Amino acid sequence: MAVTAHGAVVAGIGSSDEDLQVVRLAAGEAAAHGRPLHLLHAFNWAAALEAPSIGGPRAAAESLLERAGKVAGEVAPAVPVSGEIVEGSPVAALIRASETAFMVAVGDGGMAGCPGCVPTDAPAVQLAARAGCPVLVGRAEPPPQGPVLVGVDGSASSETALCFAFECAARRGARLLAVRVVEPNRRDDSEDVLNRAVARYAEGQPSVPTECHTLRGDPGTVLLEQSRSAQVVLVAARGDEAWRGMLGAVSQTLLYHSPAPAIVVRGLTVRAPEGQHALTARDQRP
Repeated sequence: MAVTAHGAVVAGIGSSDEDLQVVRLAAGEAAAHGRPLHLLHAFNWAAALEAPSIGGPRAAAESLLERAGKVAGEVAPAVPVSGEIVEGSPVAALIRASETAFMVAVGDGGMAGCPGCVPTDAPAVQLAARAGCPVLVGRAEPPPQGPVLVGVDGSASSETALCFAFECAARRGARLLAVRVVEPNRRDDSEDVLNRAVARYAEGQPSVPTECHTLRGDPGTVLLEQSRSAQVVLVAARGDEAWRGMLGAVSQTLLYHSPAPAIVVRGLTVRAPEGQHALTARDQRP
């Protein structure tokens, strides 16, 4: 196994079947983006000390990593895979890893299957609000082979999400579906804003088929419905709602309820050398 997690797709894993689905998704992302995969398991020493033998829980953690590594190898045989057991909180460990990772991945803890749940303290939500790089939130069920969906509201952060969505679609060989939602009681003076934004970033990814829709309705509700046929949905952490805190209402809705895997785009900014748009990590991470 490789020894470094720098620039890797980092997957936080536990002992559930859902965590193995996260490994599959993360391995696919690593393969698509040409990155190594790093499997991270947080080990609870306090619980281990209460067990009959400390060696038992530690051996179980090592066995878990071994199993996850085999699953990753089945999905993406060419991807270098490393594993690490750390002490302490899984969220804290993944936030630390996010400072040098390309992407971090974690399961949703069953949120998508619980329509009335709004678990703001769930690990996936905490990570999406505080990580220094894009966060992939996996679901228990495999997604359909639909388009890459991205929500665009005209803010700078949503355009960064759009740029990253183009890259994800290109790497997957998938169609990009860009959706802008205007609330029913809100005047829309920029009906062509979505087409112009998509056209700008399409210059760098001419092979990606694109589809644009500006729709009326509640943004979270509309994007949630659109996500049901998507293979992945991307959204900026806050969009144009910086006053809401570290996660906006739309990103929270998709995190909690979308049946598709969700990527919350953060820790990136767009640069445009010689007219070509590209993404780079921010010097100052939130």
